[in-house]
Order: sequence, then C-alpha cells, then structure tokens
Amino acid sequence: MRKPLIKKYVATTMITLLLLGVLSACNTESESSAEQETTERPILVQGPMPIEAEEFAQKLENVTEETSGSFVFYKGTVDDYPVIVAKTGKGMENTAAATAVAIEKYNPRAIINQGTSGGHDPELEVFDIVLGKRTTNTGSLKTVNLNEDEGIKPTEWKPMDLLASEGSAGEDPDAENIRYFEGDSDLLAAANAVKDDYQKGKVVEGTIGSADVWNNEIDRINWFHEKYGTSVEEMEGAAGAQIAQAYDVPFLGIRILSNNKVNGGEYNPNTAEANQEYVYKVVQQYIKNQEKN
Repeated sequence: MRKPLIKKYVATTMITLLLLGVLSACNTESESSAEQETTERPILVQGPMPIEAEEFAQKLENVTEETSGSFVFYKGTVDDYPVIVAKTGKGMENTAAATAVAIEKYNPRAIINQGTSGGHDPELEVFDIVLGKRTTNTGSLKTVNLNEDEGIKPTEWKPMDLLASEGSAGEDPDAENIRYFEGDSDLLAAANAVKDDYQKGKVVEGTIGSADVWNNEIDRINWFHEKYGTSVEEMEGAAGAQIAQAYDVPFLGIRILSNNKVNGGEYNPNTAEANQEYVYKVVQQYIKNQEKN
C-alpha cells in the first residue's frame, strides 16, 4: 500500500513545484513589464561634429557610450532624467540615418538638433541663437526648363516638396511648395523660458534652412532669406525633422550663429560650446515641465 501513496505524494509535489514556477515566472514578467512601463523615455540631443556634441556629453551623469555604424551615442542623465547625446556626423544623410537609428534603439520622448550655423538675417550677430519655429530643406529644388546654351538661372529654381506626392515630385505641380517642419510647442516653450539666462547674444524664433550646400554667395543667401524666410543655414536639421515627423517624435532645432556673411560676422568656434550650455538649460527646463504635467 505504501508505493501508491509515495507515487501520489511525489506527483502532487511535482505539480505544486511546477505551479509555483509558473507563478514565479508570471510575477517576474509582470515586474519586468511594470519596470519597462515606468522607465522614462530619454531626451535625444543631436550634434554633428565633436565640438557640437561632446561639450554637452561631458555634462551628463552616469555616462555610458554606445556606437552604431559611425554614430556615437552618449547615454546618461540630467537631473536624474535619461538624456542621450548623439554625435551624428555632418550632413543630411548622416543626420537622417542617425535619427532613425536612435528612434528605433532608444524610443526618445523628444529630439533637439543643435549646433552652429551661418547667418541669413542681417539683424542677427555671431553668438545669437535661433530657435527653429520652422525648419526647411533648402536643397530640395527643381530647375527651370532650359535648352542647351540657354544658361543657368538659380534664382528661378522652384522648391520641391518630396513629401507632397507619392508620384514624381518633378512632374507634380502640387510638389512645387516649400515644406516646413514645425518646431514642437513644448520644446519651444522650454527654450523660451530660459532664453533670458543666455547672456552672450539674443535668442529668437526663426526659420532654419538645411542642405548639403555651403553658401558663400551673398546674393544667393539673400535669395533664400527672402524666398524661404531663413534666419540661418546649416547641413542637418531638416533631415532630422523629417525623420522625427515620420515617427511622430517632438522635434526642435536650436542653432547658434558661428558666422554671418551678410553683415560681416566672422567665424568664431567658441559658439559651439555656448550653444550647448544654453541647450543644457533648455533640457533641464523641459524635464521640469514634463514632471509638472
């Protein structure tokens, strides 16, 4: 009689242990899910070159470094909130790719693309900062139809909105418009809230123009300023803004004038550090605002 009882006891014990194991696993999964839900999504701060990214990265606490391709991501915290500084490299292609990689890897709450720029507005001086109320791609253009020996007429080129149509942007008249990417209102509010703390120049809202083109022709610069309303030009922001919009991630460009050819403002590399100091305060303010909400 003892053997059946022993077998029954062993079977019951095994079933009990299995149930306890399942319950434990469920609890662990629940705790893990809860932990993931409470983890704050990071703020992503982008800078193209080392002088435009590493100063901010040095301000982070608890820093670790990750790379993906040629892109470097400095992961840390600001006021105990997760912040990632991305060194994207120069140019539209690098910025677009780095933005997509960062969104897929880190799921950021918001993106700030910052760095130096050249002035288009004669009212702006070196060390002034432009908040990108709008950002636009000034390199997306369609030329006029001219035959051989009829010359080149850049001032007659038309904007080409690559997001306007699924068909050929070159043949669709609906694509002959300037595409503006609007800066996020919450990020703008944070940036404006701390602008009086910046003492090296003025901080204004404006339009940031981006393209893989470095303009040194003053008449060309004036043409963009008049046609597009550009305050400054750089080589990254619109690409980041376009990818951020595709993923529905809040975005803001913040650019400091490192030079301004239209009023003789000479290049000053120290502007890169000054901009990062200001952007750091913007991030702090944005964190405070998010905590209030």
